[in-house]
Amino acid sequence: MQSFGKPRILIIGCGDIGLRVAKQLCRNYRVFALTSQQSRFSELRGLGITPILGDLDKPETLWRLSGLAETVIHLAPPQNIGHRDSRTRNLTRILAQGPASLSRLIYVSTTGVYGDHKGGRVSEITPVNPQSERAKRRVDAERVLRLWGPAHGVAVTILRVPGIYAANRLPVERLQARTPALISDEDAYSNHIQSDDLARLVCAAVYHGKPQRVINACDGGETKMGDYFDEVADAFGLERPARMPAAELQKIVSPMLWSFMRESRRVTNTRLPELKTPLRYPSVAVFLKTISKNP
Repeated sequence: MQSFGKPRILIIGCGDIGLRVAKQLCRNYRVFALTSQQSRFSELRGLGITPILGDLDKPETLWRLSGLAETVIHLAPPQNIGHRDSRTRNLTRILAQGPASLSRLIYVSTTGVYGDHKGGRVSEITPVNPQSERAKRRVDAERVLRLWGPAHGVAVTILRVPGIYAANRLPVERLQARTPALISDEDAYSNHIQSDDLARLVCAAVYHGKPQRVINACDGGETKMGDYFDEVADAFGLERPARMPAAELQKIVSPMLWSFMRESRRVTNTRLPELKTPLRYPSVAVFLKTISKNP
Protein backbone atom coordinates (compact mmCIF):
# COMPACT_ATOMS: atom_id res chain seq x y z
CA MET A 1 0.00 0.00 0.00
CA GLN A 2 1.40 3.37 -0.97
CA SER A 3 1.52 5.87 1.88
CA PHE A 4 0.93 9.60 1.42
CA GLY A 5 1.76 12.26 3.98
CA LYS A 6 2.88 11.01 7.35
CA PRO A 7 4.46 7.54 7.62
CA ARG A 8 2.22 4.93 9.20
CA ILE A 9 2.63 3.05 12.46
CA LEU A 10 0.41 0.19 13.61
CA ILE A 11 0.13 -0.56 17.34
CA ILE A 12 -0.92 -4.07 18.29
CA GLY A 13 -2.19 -4.12 21.87
CA CYS A 14 -3.09 -0.49 22.60
CA GLY A 15 -3.52 -0.63 26.37
CA ASP A 16 -1.88 1.69 28.89
CA ILE A 17 1.61 1.58 27.38
CA GLY A 18 0.25 1.60 23.83
CA LEU A 19 -1.70 4.79 24.52
CA ARG A 20 1.38 6.45 26.02
CA VAL A 21 3.36 5.45 22.92
CA ALA A 22 0.65 6.64 20.53
CA LYS A 23 0.43 10.08 22.16
CA GLN A 24 4.12 10.60 21.47
CA LEU A 25 4.08 9.28 17.91
CA CYS A 26 0.93 11.03 16.65
CA ARG A 27 2.93 14.19 16.04
CA ASN A 28 5.05 12.61 13.33
CA TYR A 29 3.12 9.51 12.27
CA ARG A 30 -0.34 8.44 11.29
CA VAL A 31 -1.05 5.95 14.06
CA PHE A 32 -3.34 2.94 13.70
CA ALA A 33 -4.29 0.62 16.57
CA LEU A 34 -5.77 -2.86 16.50
CA THR A 35 -8.58 -3.33 19.01
CA SER A 36 -11.06 -6.15 19.52
CA GLN A 37 -13.55 -3.77 21.15
CA GLN A 38 -15.58 -1.42 18.98
CA SER A 39 -16.52 0.42 22.18
CA ARG A 40 -12.96 1.83 22.25
CA PHE A 41 -13.21 3.53 18.86
CA SER A 42 -14.31 6.88 20.27
CA GLU A 43 -11.51 6.89 22.86
CA LEU A 44 -8.86 6.07 20.28
CA ARG A 45 -10.12 8.56 17.72
CA GLY A 46 -10.16 11.24 20.39
CA LEU A 47 -6.42 10.74 20.79
CA GLY A 48 -5.76 10.97 17.06
CA ILE A 49 -5.51 7.19 16.58
CA THR A 50 -7.26 5.35 13.75
CA PRO A 51 -8.84 2.18 15.21
CA ILE A 52 -8.83 -1.12 13.32
CA LEU A 53 -11.30 -3.74 14.52
CA GLY A 54 -9.75 -7.20 14.78
CA ASP A 55 -8.85 -10.00 17.18
CA LEU A 56 -5.46 -11.75 17.25
CA ASP A 57 -7.25 -14.94 18.30
CA LYS A 58 -9.37 -14.79 15.11
CA PRO A 59 -7.05 -14.65 12.08
CA GLU A 60 -9.94 -14.04 9.69
CA THR A 61 -10.47 -10.60 11.30
CA LEU A 62 -6.91 -9.37 10.67
CA TRP A 63 -6.94 -8.93 6.89
CA ARG A 64 -6.91 -5.11 7.10
CA LEU A 65 -3.46 -5.18 8.74
CA SER A 66 -1.78 -6.46 5.58
CA GLY A 67 0.33 -3.70 4.03
CA LEU A 68 -1.15 -1.08 6.35
CA ALA A 69 1.99 0.39 7.94
CA GLU A 70 5.75 0.72 7.58
CA THR A 71 6.29 0.09 11.32
CA VAL A 72 4.51 -2.27 13.72
CA ILE A 73 4.72 -2.00 17.51
CA HIS A 74 3.64 -5.33 19.00
CA LEU A 75 2.54 -4.91 22.62
CA ALA A 76 -0.08 -7.65 22.80
CA PRO A 77 0.53 -10.46 25.32
CA PRO A 78 0.20 -14.10 24.30
CA GLN A 79 -2.97 -16.03 25.01
CA ASN A 80 -3.31 -17.52 28.51
CA ILE A 81 -2.57 -21.20 27.83
CA GLY A 82 -0.01 -23.31 26.00
CA HIS A 83 3.70 -23.04 25.24
CA ARG A 84 3.30 -21.29 21.87
CA ASP A 85 2.14 -17.75 21.18
CA SER A 86 -0.59 -18.26 18.59
CA ARG A 87 -1.35 -14.52 18.52
CA THR A 88 2.12 -13.58 17.28
CA ARG A 89 1.96 -16.40 14.74
CA ASN A 90 -1.40 -15.12 13.47
CA LEU A 91 0.01 -11.59 13.23
CA THR A 92 3.12 -12.54 11.27
CA ARG A 93 1.10 -14.61 8.82
CA ILE A 94 -1.10 -11.65 7.89
CA LEU A 95 1.77 -9.15 7.81
CA ALA A 96 3.67 -11.41 5.43
CA GLN A 97 0.80 -11.30 2.92
CA GLY A 98 0.98 -7.58 2.25
CA PRO A 99 3.21 -5.49 0.00
CA ALA A 100 6.83 -5.12 1.06
CA SER A 101 6.15 -1.81 2.84
CA LEU A 102 6.74 -3.08 6.38
CA SER A 103 10.34 -2.39 7.37
CA ARG A 104 10.41 -2.39 11.18
CA LEU A 105 8.75 -4.27 14.04
CA ILE A 106 9.20 -3.54 17.76
CA TYR A 107 8.20 -6.37 20.09
CA VAL A 108 7.77 -5.79 23.82
CA SER A 109 8.65 -9.03 25.60
CA THR A 110 9.50 -9.76 29.24
CA THR A 111 12.61 -10.34 31.33
CA GLY A 112 10.76 -13.39 32.62
CA VAL A 113 12.29 -15.28 29.66
CA TYR A 114 15.55 -15.51 31.65
CA GLY A 115 13.96 -17.59 34.40
CA ASP A 116 15.43 -17.95 37.89
CA HIS A 117 19.11 -17.09 38.34
CA LYS A 118 19.07 -17.17 42.15
CA GLY A 119 19.94 -13.50 42.33
CA GLY A 120 22.62 -13.60 39.63
CA ARG A 121 22.98 -10.95 36.96
CA VAL A 122 21.64 -11.50 33.46
CA SER A 123 22.26 -9.57 30.26
CA GLU A 124 20.91 -9.68 26.73
CA ILE A 125 23.35 -12.46 25.86
CA THR A 126 22.26 -14.69 28.75
CA PRO A 127 20.51 -17.79 27.35
CA VAL A 128 16.78 -17.82 27.95
CA ASN A 129 15.50 -20.31 30.49
CA PRO A 130 11.74 -19.83 30.83
CA GLN A 131 10.17 -21.69 33.73
CA SER A 132 6.54 -20.61 33.64
CA GLU A 133 4.16 -21.27 30.77
CA ARG A 134 3.73 -17.50 30.51
CA ALA A 135 7.47 -17.03 29.91
CA LYS A 136 7.61 -19.98 27.51
CA ARG A 137 4.99 -18.32 25.31
CA ARG A 138 7.10 -15.16 25.27
CA VAL A 139 10.19 -17.10 24.20
CA ASP A 140 8.16 -18.67 21.42
CA ALA A 141 7.05 -15.23 20.22
CA GLU A 142 10.63 -13.97 20.23
CA ARG A 143 11.86 -16.94 18.23
CA VAL A 144 9.06 -16.61 15.69
CA LEU A 145 9.84 -12.93 15.15
CA ARG A 146 13.62 -13.36 15.00
CA LEU A 147 13.21 -15.91 12.21
CA TRP A 148 10.39 -14.07 10.46
CA GLY A 149 12.08 -10.66 10.39
CA PRO A 150 15.16 -11.47 8.27
CA ALA A 151 13.08 -13.72 6.01
CA HIS A 152 10.80 -10.78 5.14
CA GLY A 153 13.26 -7.89 5.21
CA VAL A 154 11.91 -6.52 8.50
CA ALA A 155 14.19 -5.12 11.22
CA VAL A 156 12.95 -6.66 14.49
CA THR A 157 13.89 -5.08 17.82
CA ILE A 158 12.91 -6.92 20.99
CA LEU A 159 12.56 -5.00 24.25
CA ARG A 160 12.57 -7.26 27.30
CA VAL A 161 10.62 -5.52 30.04
CA PRO A 162 10.50 -6.22 33.81
CA GLY A 163 7.89 -5.01 36.31
CA ILE A 164 6.17 -1.87 35.02
CA TYR A 165 5.17 0.75 37.56
CA ALA A 166 3.46 4.16 37.59
CA ALA A 167 1.49 6.22 40.09
CA ASN A 168 -1.50 3.91 39.51
CA ARG A 169 0.60 0.75 39.19
CA LEU A 170 2.20 0.45 42.62
CA PRO A 171 1.54 -2.33 45.19
CA VAL A 172 -0.53 -0.05 47.43
CA GLU A 173 -3.50 -2.44 47.66
CA ARG A 174 -1.15 -5.28 48.55
CA LEU A 175 0.33 -3.17 51.33
CA GLN A 176 -3.11 -2.16 52.57
CA ALA A 177 -4.06 -5.85 52.61
CA ARG A 178 -0.92 -6.48 54.71
CA THR A 179 0.29 -9.30 52.49
CA PRO A 180 3.67 -10.41 53.91
CA ALA A 181 6.95 -10.35 52.01
CA LEU A 182 9.84 -12.78 52.09
CA ILE A 183 12.59 -12.53 54.68
CA SER A 184 15.67 -10.84 53.22
CA ASP A 185 17.82 -13.99 53.05
CA GLU A 186 15.21 -15.74 50.91
CA ASP A 187 13.89 -12.73 49.02
CA ALA A 188 14.10 -12.34 45.25
CA TYR A 189 15.53 -9.40 43.35
CA SER A 190 12.93 -7.48 41.37
CA ASN A 191 13.52 -5.34 38.30
CA HIS A 192 11.55 -2.30 37.19
CA ILE A 193 10.77 0.32 34.55
CA GLN A 194 8.48 3.33 34.89
CA SER A 195 5.56 3.47 32.42
CA ASP A 196 6.45 6.77 30.76
CA ASP A 197 10.08 5.73 30.48
CA LEU A 198 9.02 2.48 28.82
CA ALA A 199 6.83 4.34 26.34
CA ARG A 200 9.74 6.64 25.51
CA LEU A 201 12.02 3.62 24.97
CA VAL A 202 9.49 2.00 22.63
CA CYS A 203 9.35 5.22 20.61
CA ALA A 204 13.15 5.43 20.63
CA ALA A 205 13.33 1.90 19.22
CA VAL A 206 11.31 3.11 16.23
CA TYR A 207 14.13 5.52 15.40
CA HIS A 208 17.23 3.82 16.78
CA GLY A 209 16.50 0.10 17.23
CA LYS A 210 19.09 -2.12 15.57
CA PRO A 211 17.89 -5.01 13.39
CA GLN A 212 17.43 -8.38 15.10
CA ARG A 213 18.51 -6.89 18.44
CA VAL A 214 17.44 -7.65 22.01
CA ILE A 215 17.54 -4.86 24.61
CA ASN A 216 16.66 -5.09 28.30
CA ALA A 217 14.34 -2.12 28.82
CA CYS A 218 14.83 -1.75 32.57
CA ASP A 219 16.34 0.73 34.99
CA GLY A 220 19.15 -1.64 36.00
CA GLY A 221 18.33 -1.38 39.71
CA GLU A 222 19.19 -4.17 42.13
CA THR A 223 16.43 -4.00 44.72
CA LYS A 224 14.95 -6.99 46.50
CA MET A 225 11.17 -7.29 46.30
CA GLY A 226 10.60 -6.76 50.01
CA ASP A 227 12.73 -3.62 49.99
CA TYR A 228 10.67 -2.33 47.04
CA PHE A 229 7.50 -2.85 49.08
CA ASP A 230 9.13 -1.00 52.00
CA GLU A 231 9.98 1.95 49.72
CA VAL A 232 6.40 2.20 48.49
CA ALA A 233 5.01 1.82 52.02
CA ASP A 234 7.22 4.64 53.29
CA ALA A 235 6.22 6.92 50.39
CA PHE A 236 2.51 6.44 51.14
CA GLY A 237 2.77 6.44 54.91
CA LEU A 238 1.72 2.81 55.14
CA GLU A 239 2.94 0.05 57.41
CA ARG A 240 5.82 -1.98 55.99
CA PRO A 241 4.87 -5.61 55.27
CA ALA A 242 5.77 -8.34 57.69
CA ARG A 243 8.47 -10.77 56.57
CA MET A 244 8.01 -14.55 56.38
CA PRO A 245 10.11 -17.54 55.25
CA ALA A 246 9.34 -18.91 51.80
CA ALA A 247 7.90 -22.18 53.12
CA GLU A 248 5.25 -20.25 55.06
CA LEU A 249 4.56 -17.49 52.55
CA GLN A 250 3.94 -19.88 49.67
CA LYS A 251 0.96 -21.30 51.55
CA ILE A 252 -0.90 -17.99 51.74
CA VAL A 253 -0.26 -16.23 48.41
CA SER A 254 -1.74 -17.05 45.00
CA PRO A 255 0.17 -19.34 42.61
CA MET A 256 0.49 -16.40 40.19
CA LEU A 257 2.06 -14.15 42.82
CA TRP A 258 4.34 -16.94 44.01
CA SER A 259 5.56 -17.52 40.45
CA PHE A 260 6.92 -13.94 40.47
CA MET A 261 8.36 -14.20 43.97
CA ARG A 262 10.26 -17.44 43.40
CA GLU A 263 12.38 -16.15 40.48
CA SER A 264 15.33 -13.94 41.36
CA ARG A 265 17.61 -12.18 38.90
CA ARG A 266 19.36 -8.85 38.51
CA VAL A 267 18.76 -7.61 34.97
CA THR A 268 21.44 -5.36 33.48
CA ASN A 269 20.68 -2.73 30.86
CA THR A 270 24.07 -2.33 29.15
CA ARG A 271 22.49 -1.98 25.68
CA LEU A 272 20.01 0.72 26.70
CA PRO A 273 22.26 3.59 25.51
CA GLU A 274 21.73 2.33 21.95
CA LEU A 275 18.26 3.87 22.13
CA LYS A 276 19.74 7.32 22.93
CA THR A 277 17.02 8.03 25.50
CA PRO A 278 18.10 8.60 29.11
CA LEU A 279 15.61 7.45 31.73
CA ARG A 280 13.69 10.12 33.61
CA TYR A 281 13.33 7.70 36.51
CA PRO A 282 16.57 5.70 36.91
CA SER A 283 15.19 4.08 40.06
CA VAL A 284 11.89 3.54 41.84
CA ALA A 285 13.15 5.76 44.66
CA VAL A 286 13.54 8.72 42.28
CA PHE A 287 9.97 8.30 41.06
CA LEU A 288 8.53 7.88 44.55
CA LYS A 289 10.01 11.24 45.59
CA THR A 290 7.79 12.91 42.97
CA ILE A 291 4.57 11.42 44.36
CA SER A 292 5.38 10.76 48.00
CA LYS A 293 2.55 11.41 50.44
CA ASN A 294 4.93 11.15 53.36
CA PRO A 295 7.67 13.79 52.83
